[in-house]
Amino acid sequence: MFTGIVEELGEVVGLERGERDARLVVRGPLVTSDAHPGDSIAVSGVCLTVTSLAGDGTFAADLMPETLEHTALGALAPGERVNLERAMGVDGRFGGHLVQGHVDGVGTVLSRDPGERWDVVTIALPAALARYVAHKGSITVSGVSLTVSAVADDRFEVSLIPTTLAQTTLGALAPGAPVNLEVDVLAKYTERLLAVTR
Repeated sequence: MFTGIVEELGEVVGLERGERDARLVVRGPLVTSDAHPGDSIAVSGVCLTVTSLAGDGTFAADLMPETLEHTALGALAPGERVNLERAMGVDGRFGGHLVQGHVDGVGTVLSRDPGERWDVVTIALPAALARYVAHKGSITVSGVSLTVSAVADDRFEVSLIPTTLAQTTLGALAPGAPVNLEVDVLAKYTERLLAVTR
């Protein structure tokens, strides 16, 4: 379980493609400082299992076909930045919202409108996810817990504060960039429970 509060901007060291899978290597000295093989680290919103640690601040993780097909990780290249967050400990502070690291879909940045100290970013919303996104509700964009400031059937807006702009990959995203989206898991469970009881 994660909270969507990015701990570190990591750097992609390598992405080795197999026939249907891939091996991702990421540099993240903070998140690897206490990591062990088998630990979970969210990479731009995708929960990945650490398969090895090189001892130089890098870790490797395997990307299965499901991950490559349903997230934006397969498009990464060496040198690109990624948002990193370690799984939350049971004694940790809950700064964002419930984030599983299970990406529901990929959106596309449509526009960004700079403000005095913030940016308003509009992101295309896959039709299958629209019912889970609510005005002033929570959404995870590339691993960042954000509050929805406006929503329509095919898009939503978020306002990025200076800290988010400076300390996550969202500060540098241009229109056309893909982003991993995870909707609020509570909305999905509520829908499922209501469907079962009808």
